[in-house]
Amino acid sequence: MTCEISQSLLHGYLDGELDPVRAQEFERHLESCSHCIAQLEEHESVRASFKAAKLYERAPERLAKKIRRQVSNAESESDYQWTWVPIFRWIAASAAIVLLIAVLYLGGQKILFGTGGVEQVALNEAVDAHIRSLQPGHLTDVASTDQHTVKPWFDGKLNYVPPVRDFAESGFPLIGGRLDVLNGRSVAVLVYGRRKHFINVFVWPGSSNDASIPATGTRNGYQWNYSHAKGMDFCAISDVTAADLHDLAELLQE
Repeated sequence: MTCEISQSLLHGYLDGELDPVRAQEFERHLESCSHCIAQLEEHESVRASFKAAKLYERAPERLAKKIRRQVSNAESESDYQWTWVPIFRWIAASAAIVLLIAVLYLGGQKILFGTGGVEQVALNEAVDAHIRSLQPGHLTDVASTDQHTVKPWFDGKLNYVPPVRDFAESGFPLIGGRLDVLNGRSVAVLVYGRRKHFINVFVWPGSSNDASIPATGTRNGYQWNYSHAKGMDFCAISDVTAADLHDLAELLQE
């Protein structure tokens, strides 16, 4: 009579691979199944014969030590490769990012104020200042179309006196003036009108050698025009056309 117990279950019991519950169930089955008992005894006999025949030779201890040493070295190299190498890569990448930021920052710092005046105009800050001035109450500190009123207002507030002129006959009426701050230093700002638009002209003592400053450009949707005349630098910023700023720059240089 053939038993329905599978050979895999029998082999699992023989090899000690069954969990305790299934092993107990199989042992209870053996109590009433002569077929499985015979199969189990046969397999145990074959296993004992193989052990007695000594068909294998144990590896020498020096070989076992060599294999263990190689495995240990391989694991150490793997740990270094997958642990330290990524860390160094992250450090290198972070250093590159910091270096890039530093280069960009130092590049921006070329637009700064020197002891003898402004070497380059801080265009970003000037555009931001222009935008702030368009808020109610920020456009002028002294509101007047009279250049003889605006110019004296700057006396004592700066270490220089900006040239103030009204160009109303040319289509650029003087509206007033104010103080503003570029890169930590107070500068004069003259405010002109142009067809219901406002033009901020930042004025500071400069050098005729400031050729490194581009003459015109656009930033954040606003036009700007840099010019130099009579020891002063002028940076006009507005949302008027570039041609309008050019015309005003020519008037400032006269």
